[in-house]
Amino acid sequence: MSRRTFLKRLSGSLLGLLGLSGGTYYYAKHIEPSLLTIKEETIELNKVPESFDQVKVLQFSDTHIGFHYDIPQFEQLIKELNSHQADLILFTGDLFDAPNQVSFEILEQAAAALSKLQAPLGKYWIYGNHDHGGYGTEIIATYMQKGGFKLLKNEHVSLHNGDSAITLAGLDDAMLGKPDINKALQGANPELFTILMCHEPDYIHQVKGASVDIQLSGHSHGGQVQIPFLGYLVTPPLAQEFVEGWYNIKNHPIQLYVSRGIGTTRLPYRFMCKPEYTLHKLKATSNR
Repeated sequence: MSRRTFLKRLSGSLLGLLGLSGGTYYYAKHIEPSLLTIKEETIELNKVPESFDQVKVLQFSDTHIGFHYDIPQFEQLIKELNSHQADLILFTGDLFDAPNQVSFEILEQAAAALSKLQAPLGKYWIYGNHDHGGYGTEIIATYMQKGGFKLLKNEHVSLHNGDSAITLAGLDDAMLGKPDINKALQGANPELFTILMCHEPDYIHQVKGASVDIQLSGHSHGGQVQIPFLGYLVTPPLAQEFVEGWYNIKNHPIQLYVSRGIGTTRLPYRFMCKPEYTLHKLKATSNR
């Protein structure tokens, strides 16, 4: 987003909020950003193996620690995530808002919190644009690894449960990295149910020809500010077509889910766009 476009949208957001009332502005800045919600979704496809029926996949995204979101809030989030006893935990990018401005102490605290998350099928993550930004690429990789998360950067893994397996793949960030869907799926069995993590949702147009069933994304923050009749006031590049929730992609069976994420960036408020994490429950269909 250019500086001019950002300032224009920022002005529109402020005017929209102030136009509603000063109380609304206070709510958007100080209350709604802390109203964390859980979305419970079901992924039902005939490619989901019977042994993965009822498997819980927890997705969280865009914490942006450091921009109006601190370590105590993050530690509380980790406790809540753990309470769901998920089988698989996925982080879809942007841990810190500005990684190169974070102290060693905070980095260590974030890694310690992440290490408390438990999931028998594993914990995986992908880069977001803020993870690469500010020379943060190696910093974030180091501390996510300390937290027990495995990076999927244009690669995939096979996850086994019982006598069956599914494929989990991840792309490098589409804005500041070098995503390569062919490399990510090289050697993967196209017959297996396949989940792809990709930070930017609009990048799905580069993915839809691949053997992917579900793409999980973040990045959009749900627009952060939604005004009745005006819609999403601020959406970043590569999250302007697909902003939140589920989407079916025209002329292709791939489905896309976009999380609103946890934190905020650039604009320190949310309105009609509560922060969220998502618990996806896999469901095997019986018509096989």
